[in-house]
Amino acid sequence: MIERYTRPEMGRIWELENKYRQWLRVELAAAEALAELGEVPEEAARLLRQHADFDVARIDQIEREVRHDVIAFTTAVAEKMAAAGAADASRWLHYGLTSYDVVDTALALQLRQASELILAGIDELVRVLRERAFEFRHTVQVGRTHGMHAEPITFGLKLALWYDEMRRNRERVASATEAVSVGKISGAVGTFAHIGPEAEELICRKLGLKPAPISSQIISRDLHAWYLGALAVTCATLEKIALEIRHLQRTEVREAEEPFGAAQKGSSAMPHKRNPVTAEQICGLARLVRSNLQAALENIALWHERDISHSSVERVILPDSTILTDYLLAKTIWLVRGMRVSAERMRRNLASTRGLIFSGQLLLDLAAAGMLRETAYRIVQKHAMAAWEQDGDFRAAIENDPQIRALLTPEQIAHSFSLERQLRHVDKIFARVFHDSES
Repeated sequence: MIERYTRPEMGRIWELENKYRQWLRVELAAAEALAELGEVPEEAARLLRQHADFDVARIDQIEREVRHDVIAFTTAVAEKMAAAGAADASRWLHYGLTSYDVVDTALALQLRQASELILAGIDELVRVLRERAFEFRHTVQVGRTHGMHAEPITFGLKLALWYDEMRRNRERVASATEAVSVGKISGAVGTFAHIGPEAEELICRKLGLKPAPISSQIISRDLHAWYLGALAVTCATLEKIALEIRHLQRTEVREAEEPFGAAQKGSSAMPHKRNPVTAEQICGLARLVRSNLQAALENIALWHERDISHSSVERVILPDSTILTDYLLAKTIWLVRGMRVSAERMRRNLASTRGLIFSGQLLLDLAAAGMLRETAYRIVQKHAMAAWEQDGDFRAAIENDPQIRALLTPEQIAHSFSLERQLRHVDKIFARVFHDSES
């Protein structure tokens, strides 16, 4: 689906082989739990564990005839049991279960498998963000609001903010994974008509899942929507990182850029181009994950104890969203780790407005020195607008204004334009974000 996808482990989670393997895990856990409860012969459970298997091609062949995937699966497993001389034990396969006892419980196992890879990707990105945040902790950069120069920051602060956000994303994904790690063996309408709640509890315990407190024929889909919501928010943060790098790579800015290989070509027509193609890809694909959340929300409302309108949707949105999230994490790790940063360009851009970015501090200093705030604002803005429109030197204009010089000494004016003063709390911010001695 995605060119140059470098994590085949995630794709394999959603292949039919693994899906049916998780179905079989549920079936065997059910047989063994029911044997412990005296409802299934222990020998039958032992033989099922020993011989139960399947062939994906055979399941597909049977499904084309019966048009029911779980029946095709159980039929194919029964054939394997018969071939092993244990046909009688296959009577106890799927005993007391309905299809979605197996499908939904196995889906929880698949989602947990997918989350292990996603959480590992988040952990790696968090590590890379931390490393680069400390690398650029004191690399001065102009902060921008509305796309316009605002006040000084450091590039490390920008990375620290992304780090903090990704840490929260990890908590969200872990929490949503825990929420969706539930099984149900409650029957066709959730009433335990054929096996009791104690069997469900034992089966889920064997699988490392919690039993859903209550279910219909399926586990309520608000849990799956919550899970996709956590993925969507995570990918929105990845887009936020990529979008910022795209902006910083613009020709007029050139403060940071994604890696560009020695043999890489940016344009078929313009040899000079170094386009942020990976960052753009991250921004584009994040939209797909967000759109899948909408489909997951639509899956919550179903007819009565269930219909299957959600089923076909989930066969697309769950594999696609987990695969995309894993892929986007890998791409963002590559982007941040290899990102080229120009500290010199950041300094030049910051200085390009010749002091305008210190207007806020100057306003406060004039007010503190005795000037009415409204008067101070009018004077500072007058000089700021003149410097903006005429490409003038804001600081020089301030230093030559008699009203300002009457209140502030040259040393105090210099203090108003001090980078060190503006950024004196960077280390304290780092200490709050990273909570360790290296801060």
